[in-house]
Amino acid sequence: MQIRAIFEAAAELIKENRKPYPEIMIPVVSDVKELRDQLEIKDRVYREVLAKYNLKNIKHMFGTMIEIPRAVFVADKLAKVAEFFSYGTNDMTQMGFGFSRDDIGGFLPDYLKKGILREDPFQTIDQEGIGEIIKIGIERGRKTRKNLEVGICGEHGGDPRSVEFCHRVGMDYVSCSPFRVPIAKLAAAQAQLKEKKERA
Repeated sequence: MQIRAIFEAAAELIKENRKPYPEIMIPVVSDVKELRDQLEIKDRVYREVLAKYNLKNIKHMFGTMIEIPRAVFVADKLAKVAEFFSYGTNDMTQMGFGFSRDDIGGFLPDYLKKGILREDPFQTIDQEGIGEIIKIGIERGRKTRKNLEVGICGEHGGDPRSVEFCHRVGMDYVSCSPFRVPIAKLAAAQAQLKEKKERA
């Protein structure tokens, strides 16, 4: 239903001489067989929408949200099917730490006060642990598909240090809540300038 809605909306825009470029993203994937199953559905619906609107093509991308640690370790296989990865860093953090976002408020202040954690991992990407998981997924994915588009979505996309990390590991974009977009843009620009300065 969602795939059909996306393609039909795109088809209507094409009929209005616009140039939509939708990205179909399958969430919570842990195995390439899940992704292939959804790709078959996408392809069938795509053909039906093309026939319905008498179109030859709707330019689009098909990819997945990487939220489950297992997906990172099979990223080379996922990239055979996915044209892009979007890291769901909130869920990746939750599953990577084994913390529940609903319960963390009960012990996080003590963890921070005692120095068990340096900062809230749901606000800033834990580069030592979760960051390493992300890097592995990017490396494995791009071994299979060199032009794999990679980004993150979630609140981390509006955190300056997380944005700098994303730039450093070769992500193509970050997305975040609308009110954090100005901070994310500034952080992305600063990360690029910092990299140029280090290369000079």
